[in-house]
Amino acid sequence: MTALPAGTPFPKTDLAKGGGGTVSLGVPQGGHAWQIVVIYRGLHCPKCKDYLAKLEGLQAQYHAAGIDVVVASGDPQDRAQAMSEEHAPSLPMGFGMSVAQMSALGLYISDPRSPQETDRPFPEPGVFVINPDGVIQMVDVSNVPFMRPDLEGVLAGIQFHRENGFPIRGTHKVA
Repeated sequence: MTALPAGTPFPKTDLAKGGGGTVSLGVPQGGHAWQIVVIYRGLHCPKCKDYLAKLEGLQAQYHAAGIDVVVASGDPQDRAQAMSEEHAPSLPMGFGMSVAQMSALGLYISDPRSPQETDRPFPEPGVFVINPDGVIQMVDVSNVPFMRPDLEGVLAGIQFHRENGFPIRGTHKVA
C-alpha cells in the first residue's frame, strides 16, 4: 500500500450510487468547489455507522461552506443500501469499490474475520479533501476503524485553509 500524498491529483473514481446512477469521487457536484470523500469499511462496522451518522448531521454545514460530501465502500448494493437507509439517508453513497480501486486510493485493505462480518476484502477508513484544482489538500488514511479525523475539525480546517491561503502541508521532499 502506498498512501496518496497530499498535493497530488486525486484519482477520479466513478462508482455505482445507491438509488441509481454513479457517484464520482474527486469531482465535486452541486456547484461546490471542494469535495470531501469519506471511505468507510462497510455495513459490518459499528464505528462506520456512527461516523456516517455524524457526517449526515454535518452535511448541511459542509454544503454551506461550498464542500461536496460523498462516501463510498466496497460493500455490494444491498449492504450499502442498508447502511444508507439506517445511518446516512441523504449522503451520496458509492458502493462496490474494487480492491484495485481501494489500492489506487492508497487505502489499507483488510480481509474479513468471518462470513458474518462480510464476504470480501474491504477498505479501512480514509478521508480525502480535494480542492478546486482536483488536488489532495488533506488526507487521513487509517488501518483500523478507531482512528478517524474529527469531522467538525476537518470542516474548520478547510475553512481555515481557504480563508488564510494556507498551503498544502506535508509535501517536503527529502533529498
